[in-house]
Amino acid sequence: MTLTGNRTNTDSLSKERSDFLRPYAGRKVQGKNIFVGLSGGVDSAVSAALLQRDGARVTGVFIKGWYPPGMPCTWASDRRDAMRVAARLHIPFYTLDASTAYKESVIDYLLEEYRAGRTPNPDIMCNKEVKFGVFYRFAKEAGADAIATGHYIHGEKDQRYFLWAVPKSILQETYFPVGYQKKNEVRTLARHFQLPVAEKRDSQGVCFLGAVSVEEFLKSEFGESPGVARDETSQVIGTHNGVLLHTLGERISLAESSLPGPWFVLAKEVQKNELIVGKTRIPTIQKQYEIPYIDANWFGEPSQTTEAQYRYRGPRVPGKVSDATFLSTEPLSEIPTPGQSIVFYQGDEVTGGGIITI
Repeated sequence: MTLTGNRTNTDSLSKERSDFLRPYAGRKVQGKNIFVGLSGGVDSAVSAALLQRDGARVTGVFIKGWYPPGMPCTWASDRRDAMRVAARLHIPFYTLDASTAYKESVIDYLLEEYRAGRTPNPDIMCNKEVKFGVFYRFAKEAGADAIATGHYIHGEKDQRYFLWAVPKSILQETYFPVGYQKKNEVRTLARHFQLPVAEKRDSQGVCFLGAVSVEEFLKSEFGESPGVARDETSQVIGTHNGVLLHTLGERISLAESSLPGPWFVLAKEVQKNELIVGKTRIPTIQKQYEIPYIDANWFGEPSQTTEAQYRYRGPRVPGKVSDATFLSTEPLSEIPTPGQSIVFYQGDEVTGGGIITI
């Protein structure tokens, strides 16, 4: 089974294909007890409404995470919006306190990775450990036949990159009712169902931080620690505000520099608190073709992989998998970032993924 991103029609969400990442994956939902993760946003709200429309017995669950003390947080208002959606649909509603799992599996992991000079993807861990971990187990223990979320798995908002680490057995018991819709179509459906969040703006924050950006959170945890930035010849060309606050390939503004930018982070010397920067996102003195990875999770056969994506919204590069390494057939246009995810494809199907290592 593979993660497939073909489009379906809103009014015929049960198609002949049996891929488990299709909205209903050829499975009837009528009479099934399905727990929907209601985030307080429009995508999950429409997901619940569509399932209810098609005869499922829907229960809404708001997942309460861990939130940085003293920083702005929208969880209370998001929970209120989720409750309003449940009231509009006349469905049972629960609040699931997943703060311990968030702190241990996502927050602590994120900080440990940054301290080591790597750049983790917290949304990957949030999905694996919380949304498809704690929430899934809670739903099953409460008698659910399956769970559902508001993830998109096709088109411009395709979020399959963030789902590669979820076990296949759990995805087989998950529905994605809006997975193949466009955002404007989801808004139209929300108005059709008269949902109270139909006009609510999308959240721009990271999974567990809400409106707080990762940069703000890291500054609050690590503080700023000025250090020097060197070019590829080791010449000091400016200063930065802390090596732990930056990631490979990132465009950076340097202080105390008389040389014009743009500058991009090429390497990090964590112990020295120094950055190596250049004019492009990959060193000019080298060509890289290999991306090693660890902790792979496969939905299909590794040998079927024909492309890989090693940055969200980044290009897919052609190549193959060999001994826990992706071998690109062309020079990489950006530096693979240790700690980030690499996701593998065969055509438009996701075959698996892993964590980029050195």
